[in-house]
Amino acid sequence: MAFAAGKYAYGLCDICGQRYRLTDLKKNWKGFMVCSRDYEPKEPQLYPLHYTADAIALQDPRPDRHEPMLVALGSGVDAPFSSVGMQPAPIPRPLAAKGYVGTVTVTTT
Repeated sequence: MAFAAGKYAYGLCDICGQRYRLTDLKKNWKGFMVCSRDYEPKEPQLYPLHYTADAIALQDPRPDRHEPMLVALGSGVDAPFSSVGMQPAPIPRPLAAKGYVGTVTVTTT
């Protein structure tokens, strides 16, 4: 099938109805062939938004570990770790500590 081409090909603007050369008409985003005066580009609000999902889950989760912490008090060494391989210093015996706070007096007037 042959189409008209060249300087003798005319078309009508789909908006205003005026006759223009076919090479002067442009197709707008709605699919209409319009003249340069009636041409309007697509609004940016009509483009789809590109969302990236928030990272919510962890890839390789591990449960929390609650291990007791032992601190050597008064064992005769300067630090709770020995000088060989940073191993915890042995605790010779369980230690207990007691403390007292003075009395509190409250006066209201």
